[in-house]
Amino acid sequence: MKKHTLTVQSRVVLGRKVKQLRSVGQIPATVYGKNVKSFSVTLEGDQFEKIHREAGETGLIELTVGKDVRPVLIHTVQVHPVTRQILHVEFRQVDLKEKVKANVPLQFVGVAKAVVDKKGVLLTIVDSIEVEALPTDLPENITLDVYGLAQVNDEFKVKDLKAPSGVTILPDPELTIVKVGSLVSREASEQAAAEEAQKAAVVEGAAAEAVPVAEGQTPVEKPAQAGKKEEAKEEKKDQ
Repeated sequence: MKKHTLTVQSRVVLGRKVKQLRSVGQIPATVYGKNVKSFSVTLEGDQFEKIHREAGETGLIELTVGKDVRPVLIHTVQVHPVTRQILHVEFRQVDLKEKVKANVPLQFVGVAKAVVDKKGVLLTIVDSIEVEALPTDLPENITLDVYGLAQVNDEFKVKDLKAPSGVTILPDPELTIVKVGSLVSREASEQAAAEEAQKAAVVEGAAAEAVPVAEGQTPVEKPAQAGKKEEAKEEKKDQ
């Protein structure tokens, strides 16, 4: 497992004043854990973003606070819904001798045969899985080769995952992770058929209004046009 290190500073700025920290590129954070009194820290935004990309939620981090070095995991990262700016981070301090639970990302490799043969599309139902392991045994991800999915409705379940040594996968073994769906759903097919029928009706209506004219003949007027001319004739008579 790759070693990650991060240095933070104790924080006394609390409440609404933390906006001042964010304005200068710092992130407010909290450290907590079992039998650990929670405390507030601050860290450099650029440094944390790099560590977060590499470690995710399962990579063990050596968090340096003053003279103390604490083993932690990234528990939650609060992000602004519009600007995507990181607003707050929670670190969970762990005991290296006690198992912990964490969500591990699933990494799908290969291309489903049903997709290659253009029989269906791959539908991802679950993209991460909860596991239990010692902090040092937590994997960065769990891989699953999806090539064997050859037909519509073929699927892989939790029981098809291969857990690394020392790792226990917690969800129901019958939970579906990924499956092959139809290229076109029944609802989409019905909607497409309805749209085609509507287009056909419009074309037929336009064809019915058009009257063919032989060469040298006067075009036949539509009823509405003929009616207007008759009204004009009556008006001239009255004058």
